[in-house]
Amino acid sequence: MALFPQLVTSSLALWRGTAIRAPDGEQPEQPLQLFDMEGCPHCRLVRETLTELDLDAVIYPCPKGGDRFRNRARELGGRERFPLLVDPEQGEVLYESRHIRRYLWERYGHGRVPGVSSRLPLDKGRVVLASGSRLGRGLYAKPARRPERLLELYSFESSPYSREVRELLCELQLPYVVRNCGKSSLNEFVLPAIRDRLGLRYQPRSRNRVELLNRTGRVAVPYLVDPNQGTAMYESESILAHLRDHYQI
Repeated sequence: MALFPQLVTSSLALWRGTAIRAPDGEQPEQPLQLFDMEGCPHCRLVRETLTELDLDAVIYPCPKGGDRFRNRARELGGRERFPLLVDPEQGEVLYESRHIRRYLWERYGHGRVPGVSSRLPLDKGRVVLASGSRLGRGLYAKPARRPERLLELYSFESSPYSREVRELLCELQLPYVVRNCGKSSLNEFVLPAIRDRLGLRYQPRSRNRVELLNRTGRVAVPYLVDPNQGTAMYESESILAHLRDHYQI
């Protein structure tokens, strides 16, 4: 993976979608559903909020030219417009990133959308620049086989290594559960090699990071679980090769 362009994209987005900003927020019993285009700036705003509220969601990719989930989105909300959030537990179906973010913060973060996120024109500018830097990746459908069971991706929105995986998942219209792994302590912002050299003890606090540590003995993203192939793996290049080999036509 070419890391530098990914770092540029995350920097243009001001690295929003990195840290958990409401660690004590409520978790829905039934998973949220997000009908999404990875390359859409409006969808990016919602995905950032999911990371910042430490919320998992089932992602239904709806790239342009896609034929799997766009009809379902129209049935649920009455039109093909994205992002579309469905909260089955509350019976809510919401369009518009501004409305969705406000709803998520009020319902699961117990507060208002913080800081610059409440100033929509300014906030929208950074995500338009960030999405534009990807030159259409994560926007257009590619032929692919449909998996029987949902994939799982441990990720957080601003992760440069995770973005290219999410772009391909979207292009192949592969539905998945995003397990958000936002950072919740200062030592998580220190590179692991430096943390080890300084002797900093790393003990993750967020539920999905704890799950990764218990499951694999380390914490890194992206981490893909594919129950259809009975496999799980780290490293973006390996994940991309796996998706292309097993699903892309």
